[in-house]
Amino acid sequence: MPSYKQTASSQPLFNQNVTHNSSLYKKPFLESFEETPLLVAVLTYMGYGILTIFGYLRDFLRHWNIEKCHVAREREEQKDFVPLYQDFENFYTRNLYMRIRDNWNRPICSVPGAKMDLVERVSRDYNWTFEHTGKVVKDVINMGSYNYLGFAENTGTCADAAIEATQAYGVGVGSSRCEMGNLDIHEEMEQLVARFLGVESSMTFGMGFATNSMNIPALTGKGCLILSDELNHASLVLGARLSGSTIRVFKHNNMQSLEKLLRDAIVHGQPRTHRPWKKILIVVEGIYSMEGSIVRLPEVIALKKRYKAYLYLDEAHSIGALGPNGRGVVDYFGLDPKDVDIMMGTFTKSFGAAGGYIGGKKELIDYLRRHSHSALYATSMSPPVAQQIITSMKIIMGEDGTTLGADRLRQLSENTTYFRRKLREMGFIIYGNDDSPVVPMMLYMPAKIGAFGREMLKRNIGTVVVGFPATPIIESRARFCVSAAHTREMLDTLQEESNSFCVRGNKIRESQFKRFYHLFEKVF
Repeated sequence: MPSYKQTASSQPLFNQNVTHNSSLYKKPFLESFEETPLLVAVLTYMGYGILTIFGYLRDFLRHWNIEKCHVAREREEQKDFVPLYQDFENFYTRNLYMRIRDNWNRPICSVPGAKMDLVERVSRDYNWTFEHTGKVVKDVINMGSYNYLGFAENTGTCADAAIEATQAYGVGVGSSRCEMGNLDIHEEMEQLVARFLGVESSMTFGMGFATNSMNIPALTGKGCLILSDELNHASLVLGARLSGSTIRVFKHNNMQSLEKLLRDAIVHGQPRTHRPWKKILIVVEGIYSMEGSIVRLPEVIALKKRYKAYLYLDEAHSIGALGPNGRGVVDYFGLDPKDVDIMMGTFTKSFGAAGGYIGGKKELIDYLRRHSHSALYATSMSPPVAQQIITSMKIIMGEDGTTLGADRLRQLSENTTYFRRKLREMGFIIYGNDDSPVVPMMLYMPAKIGAFGREMLKRNIGTVVVGFPATPIIESRARFCVSAAHTREMLDTLQEESNSFCVRGNKIRESQFKRFYHLFEKVF
Protein backbone atom coordinates (compact mmCIF):
# COMPACT_ATOMS: atom_id res chain seq x y z
CA MET A 1 0.00 0.00 0.00
CA PRO A 2 1.37 3.43 -0.84
CA SER A 3 2.19 5.57 2.17
CA TYR A 4 3.41 9.09 2.68
CA LYS A 5 6.95 7.71 2.52
CA GLN A 6 7.31 7.76 -1.26
CA THR A 7 10.48 8.47 -3.18
CA ALA A 8 10.56 11.80 -4.93
CA SER A 9 10.95 10.12 -8.31
CA SER A 10 8.14 7.61 -7.85
CA GLN A 11 5.35 10.12 -8.39
CA PRO A 12 4.90 13.08 -10.72
CA LEU A 13 6.22 16.24 -9.20
CA PHE A 14 4.26 19.48 -9.46
CA ASN A 15 6.98 22.10 -9.30
CA GLN A 16 6.35 25.72 -8.56
CA ASN A 17 10.00 26.62 -8.90
CA VAL A 18 9.65 28.01 -12.41
CA THR A 19 10.07 31.77 -12.29
CA HIS A 20 8.11 33.63 -14.90
CA ASN A 21 10.50 36.58 -14.79
CA SER A 22 13.88 35.20 -13.81
CA SER A 23 15.52 38.62 -14.16
CA LEU A 24 13.73 39.69 -10.94
CA TYR A 25 15.52 37.01 -8.88
CA LYS A 26 19.12 37.21 -7.77
CA LYS A 27 19.27 33.48 -6.93
CA PRO A 28 17.30 30.35 -7.83
CA PHE A 29 13.80 30.19 -6.31
CA LEU A 30 13.35 26.50 -5.50
CA GLU A 31 9.89 25.47 -4.38
CA SER A 32 8.12 22.18 -5.03
CA PHE A 33 4.84 20.43 -4.30
CA GLU A 34 4.30 16.79 -5.17
CA GLU A 35 0.83 15.90 -6.33
CA THR A 36 -1.05 13.39 -4.21
CA PRO A 37 -0.69 9.94 -5.83
CA LEU A 38 -4.00 8.79 -7.31
CA LEU A 39 -4.18 5.57 -5.29
CA VAL A 40 -3.37 7.42 -2.07
CA ALA A 41 -6.08 10.00 -2.87
CA VAL A 42 -8.64 7.25 -3.51
CA LEU A 43 -7.74 5.43 -0.28
CA THR A 44 -7.87 8.71 1.65
CA TYR A 45 -11.38 9.46 0.40
CA MET A 46 -12.35 5.89 1.27
CA GLY A 47 -10.99 6.38 4.78
CA TYR A 48 -13.05 9.51 5.33
CA GLY A 49 -16.05 7.76 3.79
CA ILE A 50 -15.78 4.86 6.22
CA LEU A 51 -15.42 7.26 9.16
CA THR A 52 -18.50 9.15 7.97
CA ILE A 53 -20.58 5.96 7.67
CA PHE A 54 -19.60 4.84 11.17
CA GLY A 55 -20.30 8.37 12.38
CA TYR A 56 -23.88 8.22 11.15
CA LEU A 57 -24.23 4.76 12.71
CA ARG A 58 -23.05 6.06 16.07
CA ASP A 59 -25.38 9.06 15.80
CA PHE A 60 -28.23 6.61 15.20
CA LEU A 61 -27.27 4.74 18.39
CA ARG A 62 -27.04 8.04 20.29
CA HIS A 63 -30.48 9.09 19.04
CA TRP A 64 -32.01 5.99 20.62
CA ASN A 65 -29.87 6.37 23.76
CA ILE A 66 -28.03 3.14 23.04
CA GLU A 67 -24.77 5.11 23.12
CA LYS A 68 -24.23 8.07 25.40
CA CYS A 69 -24.01 11.47 23.69
CA HIS A 70 -21.47 13.86 25.22
CA VAL A 71 -22.19 16.97 23.15
CA ALA A 72 -24.81 19.70 23.48
CA ARG A 73 -27.96 19.29 21.38
CA GLU A 74 -31.09 21.32 20.78
CA ARG A 75 -34.11 20.31 22.80
CA GLU A 76 -37.17 18.90 21.10
CA GLU A 77 -39.18 22.06 21.83
CA GLN A 78 -36.51 24.12 19.97
CA LYS A 79 -36.83 22.26 16.68
CA ASP A 80 -38.78 25.09 15.02
CA PHE A 81 -36.16 27.71 15.92
CA VAL A 82 -32.96 28.57 14.09
CA PRO A 83 -30.47 25.83 15.09
CA LEU A 84 -27.76 26.85 17.55
CA TYR A 85 -25.26 24.36 16.15
CA GLN A 86 -24.24 23.66 12.57
CA ASP A 87 -25.02 20.05 11.80
CA PHE A 88 -21.94 19.12 9.79
CA GLU A 89 -19.48 20.89 12.10
CA ASN A 90 -20.97 19.10 15.09
CA PHE A 91 -20.97 15.81 13.21
CA TYR A 92 -17.31 16.22 12.22
CA THR A 93 -16.30 17.20 15.75
CA ARG A 94 -17.94 14.31 17.57
CA ASN A 95 -17.25 11.55 15.05
CA LEU A 96 -13.95 12.36 13.33
CA TYR A 97 -12.04 15.00 15.30
CA MET A 98 -12.83 13.31 18.62
CA ARG A 99 -10.94 10.19 17.54
CA ILE A 100 -7.62 12.08 17.34
CA ARG A 101 -8.32 14.94 19.76
CA ASP A 102 -5.53 13.76 22.07
CA ASN A 103 -2.98 15.09 19.55
CA TRP A 104 -3.88 18.72 20.28
CA ASN A 105 -3.96 21.08 23.26
CA ARG A 106 -1.36 19.11 25.17
CA PRO A 107 -0.45 21.07 28.32
CA ILE A 108 3.19 22.24 28.48
CA CYS A 109 4.83 22.96 31.83
CA SER A 110 8.16 24.43 30.72
CA VAL A 111 9.68 26.95 28.34
CA PRO A 112 8.79 25.89 24.76
CA GLY A 113 12.42 25.78 23.68
CA ALA A 114 14.28 23.11 21.73
CA LYS A 115 13.05 20.68 24.37
CA MET A 116 10.01 20.95 26.62
CA ASP A 117 8.14 19.15 29.39
CA LEU A 118 4.56 17.92 28.87
CA VAL A 119 1.93 17.16 31.48
CA GLU A 120 0.83 13.57 31.02
CA ARG A 121 -2.90 13.10 30.52
CA VAL A 122 -5.20 10.15 29.85
CA SER A 123 -8.75 9.76 28.63
CA ARG A 124 -11.14 7.13 29.98
CA ASP A 125 -14.06 8.05 27.71
CA TYR A 126 -12.51 8.00 24.24
CA ASN A 127 -11.13 11.56 24.18
CA TRP A 128 -14.28 13.32 25.37
CA THR A 129 -12.53 14.36 28.58
CA PHE A 130 -8.96 14.16 29.86
CA GLU A 131 -7.45 13.57 33.29
CA HIS A 132 -3.97 14.66 34.38
CA THR A 133 -2.01 11.81 35.93
CA GLY A 134 0.35 14.12 37.82
CA LYS A 135 3.34 12.86 35.87
CA VAL A 136 5.52 14.98 33.59
CA VAL A 137 7.04 13.79 30.31
CA LYS A 138 10.52 15.30 30.39
CA ASP A 139 12.77 16.54 27.56
CA VAL A 140 10.39 16.16 24.64
CA ILE A 141 12.03 17.44 21.43
CA ASN A 142 9.91 20.41 20.39
CA MET A 143 9.25 20.46 16.64
CA GLY A 144 6.00 22.42 16.85
CA SER A 145 6.73 25.85 18.34
CA TYR A 146 7.59 28.84 16.14
CA ASN A 147 10.83 29.36 18.03
CA TYR A 148 12.86 30.01 14.90
CA LEU A 149 15.82 31.80 16.51
CA GLY A 150 15.67 30.09 19.89
CA PHE A 151 14.69 33.17 21.93
CA ALA A 152 12.02 31.23 23.83
CA GLU A 153 14.18 30.78 26.91
CA ASN A 154 14.07 31.67 30.61
CA THR A 155 17.78 32.32 31.04
CA GLY A 156 20.21 34.62 29.30
CA THR A 157 20.27 38.25 28.21
CA CYS A 158 16.63 38.50 27.11
CA ALA A 159 15.25 36.90 30.27
CA ASP A 160 17.40 39.12 32.50
CA ALA A 161 16.28 42.25 30.66
CA ALA A 162 12.61 41.22 30.90
CA ILE A 163 12.99 40.70 34.67
CA GLU A 164 14.48 44.18 35.05
CA ALA A 165 11.61 45.67 33.02
CA THR A 166 9.08 43.88 35.25
CA GLN A 167 10.71 45.30 38.35
CA ALA A 168 10.73 48.81 36.84
CA TYR A 169 7.31 48.93 35.16
CA GLY A 170 5.32 45.97 36.48
CA VAL A 171 3.55 43.43 34.29
CA GLY A 172 0.38 45.24 33.26
CA VAL A 173 -0.16 48.77 31.95
CA GLY A 174 -3.89 49.13 32.59
CA SER A 175 -4.61 51.56 29.75
CA SER A 176 -4.44 52.03 26.01
CA ARG A 177 -1.59 53.83 24.25
CA CYS A 178 -3.65 56.95 23.54
CA GLU A 179 -4.59 57.39 27.20
CA MET A 180 -2.19 56.57 30.04
CA GLY A 181 -0.52 53.45 28.66
CA ASN A 182 2.19 54.95 26.47
CA LEU A 183 5.53 54.14 28.10
CA ASP A 184 8.99 55.24 27.05
CA ILE A 185 9.82 51.58 26.45
CA HIS A 186 7.05 51.47 23.81
CA GLU A 187 8.51 54.48 22.02
CA GLU A 188 11.98 52.93 22.07
CA MET A 189 10.61 49.66 20.68
CA GLU A 190 8.82 51.34 17.77
CA GLN A 191 11.88 53.36 16.79
CA LEU A 192 13.98 50.18 16.88
CA VAL A 193 11.46 48.24 14.77
CA ALA A 194 11.43 51.00 12.12
CA ARG A 195 15.22 50.97 11.99
CA PHE A 196 15.30 47.18 11.81
CA LEU A 197 12.82 47.11 8.91
CA GLY A 198 14.39 50.04 7.09
CA VAL A 199 11.18 52.10 7.01
CA GLU A 200 10.27 55.62 8.12
CA SER A 201 8.03 54.70 11.03
CA SER A 202 6.30 51.81 12.79
CA MET A 203 3.72 51.07 15.46
CA THR A 204 3.25 48.01 17.62
CA PHE A 205 0.27 46.12 19.01
CA GLY A 206 -0.23 43.72 21.89
CA MET A 207 -1.69 40.92 19.76
CA GLY A 208 -0.49 39.60 16.41
CA PHE A 209 -3.92 38.40 15.25
CA ALA A 210 -5.45 41.81 15.99
CA THR A 211 -2.67 43.53 14.06
CA ASN A 212 -4.20 42.13 10.88
CA SER A 213 -7.87 41.88 11.77
CA MET A 214 -8.13 45.41 13.23
CA ASN A 215 -5.85 47.35 10.87
CA ILE A 216 -6.99 46.17 7.45
CA PRO A 217 -10.47 47.67 8.14
CA ALA A 218 -8.73 50.99 8.86
CA LEU A 219 -6.92 50.89 5.52
CA THR A 220 -9.71 49.85 3.14
CA GLY A 221 -13.48 50.09 3.03
CA LYS A 222 -16.46 50.16 0.73
CA GLY A 223 -15.43 50.82 -2.85
CA CYS A 224 -12.02 49.23 -2.33
CA LEU A 225 -10.79 45.91 -3.70
CA ILE A 226 -8.69 43.38 -1.77
CA LEU A 227 -6.81 40.71 -3.76
CA SER A 228 -5.98 37.94 -1.31
CA ASP A 229 -3.89 34.79 -1.70
CA GLU A 230 -6.11 31.73 -1.24
CA LEU A 231 -3.90 30.43 1.59
CA ASN A 232 -3.73 33.64 3.63
CA HIS A 233 -4.03 33.36 7.41
CA ALA A 234 -7.40 33.59 9.16
CA SER A 235 -6.47 36.99 10.63
CA LEU A 236 -6.01 38.42 7.14
CA VAL A 237 -9.28 36.88 5.97
CA LEU A 238 -11.15 38.27 8.97
CA GLY A 239 -9.64 41.73 8.54
CA ALA A 240 -10.61 41.78 4.87
CA ARG A 241 -14.18 40.78 5.67
CA LEU A 242 -14.51 43.35 8.46
CA SER A 243 -13.32 46.10 6.12
CA GLY A 244 -16.43 45.86 3.93
CA SER A 245 -14.23 45.84 0.84
CA THR A 246 -14.82 43.62 -2.15
CA ILE A 247 -12.61 40.53 -1.85
CA ARG A 248 -11.28 38.46 -4.71
CA VAL A 249 -9.00 35.47 -4.20
CA PHE A 250 -6.11 34.44 -6.45
CA LYS A 251 -4.44 31.03 -6.59
CA HIS A 252 -1.62 30.50 -4.16
CA ASN A 253 1.60 32.18 -5.32
CA ASN A 254 0.25 32.19 -8.88
CA MET A 255 1.23 35.41 -10.60
CA GLN A 256 -0.88 34.77 -13.71
CA SER A 257 -3.97 34.47 -11.51
CA LEU A 258 -3.08 37.68 -9.66
CA GLU A 259 -2.36 39.61 -12.85
CA LYS A 260 -5.68 38.51 -14.37
CA LEU A 261 -7.56 39.83 -11.34
CA LEU A 262 -5.64 43.11 -11.51
CA ARG A 263 -6.41 43.55 -15.20
CA ASP A 264 -10.10 42.72 -14.74
CA ALA A 265 -10.31 45.13 -11.81
CA ILE A 266 -8.88 47.99 -13.84
CA VAL A 267 -10.83 47.23 -17.03
CA HIS A 268 -14.24 46.59 -15.45
CA GLY A 269 -14.05 48.65 -12.27
CA GLN A 270 -16.67 48.24 -9.55
CA PRO A 271 -19.69 45.99 -10.11
CA ARG A 272 -22.77 47.64 -11.65
CA THR A 273 -21.38 51.21 -11.65
CA HIS A 274 -18.04 50.32 -13.34
CA ARG A 275 -16.43 53.21 -11.49
CA PRO A 276 -12.70 52.86 -10.75
CA TRP A 277 -11.85 51.19 -7.47
CA LYS A 278 -10.88 53.65 -4.74
CA LYS A 279 -8.00 51.39 -3.76
CA ILE A 280 -6.64 48.00 -4.81
CA LEU A 281 -4.77 46.19 -2.03
CA ILE A 282 -2.77 43.01 -2.64
CA VAL A 283 -2.50 40.92 0.54
CA VAL A 284 0.18 38.19 0.82
CA GLU A 285 2.30 36.43 3.45
CA GLY A 286 6.07 36.06 3.61
CA ILE A 287 6.08 32.37 4.58
CA TYR A 288 2.85 30.38 4.47
CA SER A 289 2.66 28.46 7.71
CA MET A 290 0.88 25.36 6.36
CA GLU A 291 2.68 25.04 3.02
CA GLY A 292 6.21 26.14 3.90
CA SER A 293 6.22 28.24 0.73
CA ILE A 294 7.74 31.71 0.31
CA VAL A 295 5.89 34.49 -1.49
CA ARG A 296 7.16 35.42 -4.96
CA LEU A 297 7.77 38.94 -3.74
CA PRO A 298 9.81 40.29 -6.68
CA GLU A 299 6.98 39.35 -9.07
CA VAL A 300 4.29 40.68 -6.73
CA ILE A 301 6.08 44.02 -6.44
CA ALA A 302 6.50 44.20 -10.22
CA LEU A 303 2.75 43.64 -10.70
CA LYS A 304 1.90 46.10 -7.95
CA LYS A 305 3.96 48.82 -9.64
CA ARG A 306 2.62 48.03 -13.10
CA TYR A 307 -1.03 48.28 -12.07
CA LYS A 308 -0.63 51.01 -9.42
CA ALA A 309 -1.91 48.86 -6.55
CA TYR A 310 -0.92 48.76 -2.88
CA LEU A 311 0.87 45.86 -1.20
CA TYR A 312 0.20 44.48 2.31
CA LEU A 313 2.89 41.99 3.35
CA ASP A 314 2.37 39.76 6.41
CA GLU A 315 5.80 38.67 7.67
CA ALA A 316 4.62 36.79 10.75
CA HIS A 317 6.71 33.70 9.93
CA SER A 318 9.42 35.27 7.79
CA ILE A 319 10.65 38.17 9.95
CA GLY A 320 13.74 36.98 11.79
CA ALA A 321 13.66 33.64 9.96
CA LEU A 322 14.69 34.72 6.45
CA GLY A 323 17.35 36.91 4.94
CA PRO A 324 21.06 37.32 5.66
CA ASN A 325 20.21 39.95 8.30
CA GLY A 326 17.03 38.30 9.56
CA ARG A 327 14.86 41.11 8.20
CA GLY A 328 12.39 38.85 6.48
CA VAL A 329 11.40 38.10 2.92
CA VAL A 330 12.33 41.61 1.70
CA ASP A 331 15.87 41.03 2.96
CA TYR A 332 15.83 37.48 1.56
CA PHE A 333 15.23 38.75 -1.99
CA GLY A 334 17.44 41.83 -1.55
CA LEU A 335 14.57 44.25 -2.25
CA ASP A 336 13.90 47.81 -1.15
CA PRO A 337 11.53 47.98 1.88
CA LYS A 338 10.00 51.13 0.39
CA ASP A 339 8.46 49.02 -2.38
CA VAL A 340 6.16 47.40 0.21
CA ASP A 341 3.44 49.81 1.27
CA ILE A 342 2.39 48.08 4.50
CA MET A 343 4.91 45.83 6.25
CA MET A 344 3.27 43.73 8.94
CA GLY A 345 4.79 41.13 11.22
CA THR A 346 4.56 39.55 14.64
CA PHE A 347 6.89 39.18 17.60
CA THR A 348 5.43 35.79 18.55
CA LYS A 349 7.80 33.66 16.48
CA SER A 350 11.42 34.65 15.97
CA PHE A 351 11.51 37.09 18.91
CA GLY A 352 10.04 34.76 21.54
CA ALA A 353 7.54 37.41 22.67
CA ALA A 354 4.00 38.50 21.77
CA GLY A 355 2.24 41.15 19.69
CA GLY A 356 2.70 42.55 16.20
CA TYR A 357 3.82 45.60 14.25
CA ILE A 358 3.07 47.59 11.12
CA GLY A 359 5.80 49.57 9.37
CA GLY A 360 5.80 51.97 6.46
CA LYS A 361 5.72 55.65 5.64
CA LYS A 362 5.23 58.12 8.47
CA GLU A 363 1.89 59.37 7.12
CA LEU A 364 0.60 55.77 7.05
CA ILE A 365 1.56 55.14 10.68
CA ASP A 366 0.18 58.50 11.83
CA TYR A 367 -3.11 57.65 10.10
CA LEU A 368 -3.30 54.25 11.81
CA ARG A 369 -2.63 55.76 15.22
CA ARG A 370 -5.81 57.79 14.79
CA HIS A 371 -8.02 55.23 13.05
CA SER A 372 -6.96 51.72 14.14
CA HIS A 373 -9.30 50.13 16.67
CA SER A 374 -6.42 48.07 17.99
CA ALA A 375 -4.39 51.22 18.69
CA LEU A 376 -7.25 53.20 20.23
CA TYR A 377 -9.02 50.63 22.37
CA ALA A 378 -6.61 47.80 23.15
CA THR A 379 -4.48 47.72 26.28
CA SER A 380 -0.80 48.52 25.75
CA MET A 381 1.79 45.82 25.39
CA SER A 382 3.15 44.43 28.65
CA PRO A 383 6.52 46.08 29.54
CA PRO A 384 8.51 42.82 29.98
CA VAL A 385 7.22 41.64 26.59
CA ALA A 386 8.33 44.94 25.02
CA GLN A 387 11.76 44.56 26.62
CA GLN A 388 12.04 40.99 25.31
CA ILE A 389 11.40 42.34 21.81
CA ILE A 390 13.95 45.15 22.17
CA THR A 391 16.68 42.90 23.52
CA SER A 392 16.18 40.07 21.01
CA MET A 393 15.99 42.52 18.10
CA LYS A 394 19.22 44.22 19.14
CA ILE A 395 20.88 40.80 19.32
CA ILE A 396 19.71 40.00 15.78
CA MET A 397 21.00 43.38 14.57
CA GLY A 398 24.32 42.85 16.35
CA GLU A 399 23.86 45.94 18.51
CA ASP A 400 24.54 43.97 21.69
CA GLY A 401 28.23 43.85 20.81
CA THR A 402 28.25 40.10 20.10
CA THR A 403 27.85 37.81 17.08
CA LEU A 404 25.09 35.81 18.77
CA GLY A 405 22.41 37.08 16.39
CA ALA A 406 24.42 36.29 13.26
CA ASP A 407 25.28 32.87 14.69
CA ARG A 408 21.61 32.05 15.30
CA LEU A 409 20.62 33.19 11.81
CA ARG A 410 23.32 31.02 10.29
CA GLN A 411 22.38 28.05 12.50
CA LEU A 412 18.71 28.29 11.51
CA SER A 413 19.63 28.34 7.82
CA GLU A 414 21.95 25.34 8.22
CA ASN A 415 19.39 23.38 10.24
CA THR A 416 16.67 24.08 7.67
CA THR A 417 18.83 22.99 4.73
CA TYR A 418 20.06 19.88 6.54
CA PHE A 419 16.63 18.80 7.81
CA ARG A 420 14.90 19.20 4.45
CA ARG A 421 17.70 17.43 2.58
CA LYS A 422 17.72 14.45 4.96
CA LEU A 423 13.95 14.02 4.80
CA ARG A 424 14.06 13.99 1.01
CA GLU A 425 16.94 11.50 1.00
CA MET A 426 14.88 9.22 3.24
CA GLY A 427 12.04 9.32 0.72
CA PHE A 428 9.50 11.53 2.47
CA ILE A 429 7.25 13.86 0.53
CA ILE A 430 7.73 17.39 1.86
CA TYR A 431 6.29 20.70 0.70
CA GLY A 432 7.56 24.22 0.39
CA ASN A 433 10.64 26.27 -0.33
CA ASP A 434 14.13 24.93 0.30
CA ASP A 435 14.90 27.87 2.61
CA SER A 436 11.68 27.76 4.64
CA PRO A 437 12.01 26.61 8.29
CA VAL A 438 8.38 25.45 8.10
CA VAL A 439 8.56 21.85 6.83
CA PRO A 440 5.28 20.05 6.04
CA MET A 441 5.65 16.26 5.68
CA MET A 442 2.71 14.60 3.97
CA LEU A 443 0.62 11.97 5.77
CA TYR A 444 -2.46 11.95 3.50
CA MET A 445 -4.67 9.33 5.19
CA PRO A 446 -6.81 10.20 8.24
CA ALA A 447 -5.63 7.23 10.32
CA LYS A 448 -2.02 8.39 10.00
CA ILE A 449 -2.75 11.79 11.53
CA GLY A 450 -3.44 10.41 15.00
CA ALA A 451 -1.01 7.49 14.71
CA PHE A 452 1.95 9.67 13.75
CA GLY A 453 1.35 12.20 16.53
CA ARG A 454 1.01 9.50 19.19
CA GLU A 455 3.97 7.45 18.02
CA MET A 456 6.23 10.49 17.94
CA LEU A 457 5.24 11.41 21.50
CA LYS A 458 6.07 7.86 22.61
CA ARG A 459 9.53 8.54 21.22
CA ASN A 460 9.73 11.86 23.15
CA ILE A 461 9.14 14.03 20.07
CA GLY A 462 6.43 16.68 20.04
CA THR A 463 5.01 17.35 16.57
CA VAL A 464 2.04 19.16 15.08
CA VAL A 465 -0.26 17.07 12.88
CA VAL A 466 -2.79 18.79 10.65
CA GLY A 467 -5.78 17.50 8.70
CA PHE A 468 -9.06 18.56 7.17
CA PRO A 469 -10.51 21.23 7.37
CA ALA A 470 -7.21 23.06 8.08
CA THR A 471 -5.78 21.43 4.92
CA PRO A 472 -7.39 19.96 1.80
CA ILE A 473 -8.97 16.60 2.55
CA ILE A 474 -6.29 14.61 0.68
CA GLU A 475 -3.32 16.62 1.98
CA SER A 476 -3.08 15.85 5.70
CA ARG A 477 0.39 16.43 7.05
CA ALA A 478 2.79 16.70 9.95
CA ARG A 479 4.33 20.16 10.21
CA PHE A 480 7.81 20.64 11.65
CA CYS A 481 9.18 24.02 12.66
CA VAL A 482 12.97 24.10 12.62
CA SER A 483 14.76 26.24 15.19
CA ALA A 484 18.28 27.56 15.61
CA ALA A 485 18.13 25.98 19.07
CA HIS A 486 17.86 22.47 17.61
CA THR A 487 21.07 20.50 17.56
CA ARG A 488 22.06 18.16 14.75
CA GLU A 489 21.47 15.22 17.12
CA MET A 490 17.87 16.30 17.74
CA LEU A 491 17.14 16.55 14.02
CA ASP A 492 18.75 13.18 13.37
CA THR A 493 16.67 11.61 16.14
CA LEU A 494 13.47 12.95 14.62
CA GLN A 495 14.37 11.68 11.16
CA GLU A 496 15.32 8.22 12.42
CA GLU A 497 12.18 7.84 14.51
CA SER A 498 9.95 9.05 11.67
CA ASN A 499 11.61 6.56 9.35
CA SER A 500 11.26 3.66 11.82
CA PHE A 501 7.58 4.47 12.28
CA CYS A 502 7.04 4.48 8.51
CA VAL A 503 8.98 1.24 7.95
CA ARG A 504 6.98 -0.52 10.68
CA GLY A 505 3.72 0.80 9.24
CA ASN A 506 4.66 -0.31 5.73
CA LYS A 507 5.53 -3.83 6.94
CA ILE A 508 2.16 -4.14 8.68
CA ARG A 509 0.34 -2.97 5.54
CA GLU A 510 2.35 -5.32 3.32
CA SER A 511 1.40 -8.32 5.50
CA GLN A 512 -2.23 -7.22 5.41
CA PHE A 513 -2.12 -7.01 1.61
CA LYS A 514 -0.54 -10.46 1.38
CA ARG A 515 -3.33 -11.94 3.51
CA PHE A 516 -5.93 -10.15 1.43
CA TYR A 517 -4.30 -11.36 -1.81
CA HIS A 518 -4.27 -15.01 -0.63
CA LEU A 519 -7.92 -14.74 0.36
CA PHE A 520 -8.71 -13.21 -3.03
CA GLU A 521 -6.98 -16.16 -4.77
CA LYS A 522 -8.96 -18.71 -2.73
CA VAL A 523 -12.30 -17.08 -3.46
CA PHE A 524 -11.77 -16.56 -7.18
